[in-house]
Amino acid sequence: MASYRGNVAPTARPAPESGAGPIIRHIGLHDLQDALRLGWEDFKAVPSHAIILCVIYPVLGLVLARTVLGYSVLPLLFPLAAGFALLGPFAALGLYELSRRREAGEPASAADALDVLRSPSFGAMLGLGTLLLALFVVWVATAQAIYVAAFGYTAAADIPDFLERVLTTPQGWWLIVVGCSVGFLFALVALCISVVSFPLMLDRHAGTVDAIVTSLRVVARNAIPMAAWGFIVAVLLVLGSLPLFLGLAVVIPLLGHATWHLYRKVVAPDPNARPVAPRPHRERRSAADFPVAILPWWRRNRS
Repeated sequence: MASYRGNVAPTARPAPESGAGPIIRHIGLHDLQDALRLGWEDFKAVPSHAIILCVIYPVLGLVLARTVLGYSVLPLLFPLAAGFALLGPFAALGLYELSRRREAGEPASAADALDVLRSPSFGAMLGLGTLLLALFVVWVATAQAIYVAAFGYTAAADIPDFLERVLTTPQGWWLIVVGCSVGFLFALVALCISVVSFPLMLDRHAGTVDAIVTSLRVVARNAIPMAAWGFIVAVLLVLGSLPLFLGLAVVIPLLGHATWHLYRKVVAPDPNARPVAPRPHRERRSAADFPVAILPWWRRNRS
């Protein structure tokens, strides 16, 4: 796969490996900045496509806010919003594909982003995505249990009542400390198992276990940069969530593209990479061809 200038920092050094897994580089904080810069360039190059792919986030945020206001599940607003970060690595699959295609000098469009669905490793991606979804569900259930432990099952009357409970009572302070601490642990688990897993599966068609192991090795070898990356992700997600979650339409694609470039910096290219046969070109058909288009044997008999 071809790469363009700035894809790999010259100061990143491959580390010797005894196993057959990918070679993990040592990176610095400046590499995180460069990954964000390259991610921003990708976003500027295909902004409409990225927003189309990620508009589900602000839509979900608005629906969530309306649901909270209408059905008295206000205590779960923050846990649900924060939990989106657990699912972000899987939801950004199309963004990784866009960055990959731009890197290789190939066309990058919304339709091309959907090519990730035809990847040989999409089953592995779906498996890890399911694991992240399970992590999200457990986090929401845990957050609900923490709130019940602090305030019982009595629901807050409205937003001012909820804020007064949380910010002005000892139970509320306990809720903030315990909730943020437990949430940090969930976010740490998600970061460790998925920081480069999906890009690796897209790039090398790795299996779920191999991708998770590589991601864990990346975090272990680059603990400080990965901790800083997790902090950057958290801050950007908070900033994107503030204006009714609409900022996530920019933050999510930026982080998705930047994650691809972070993967490129921290995982050395495969020296034994084999060229992948190009996918067969599919003939484009119009709606007028329906239903003949789905019956190839009928078309052959008619021709």
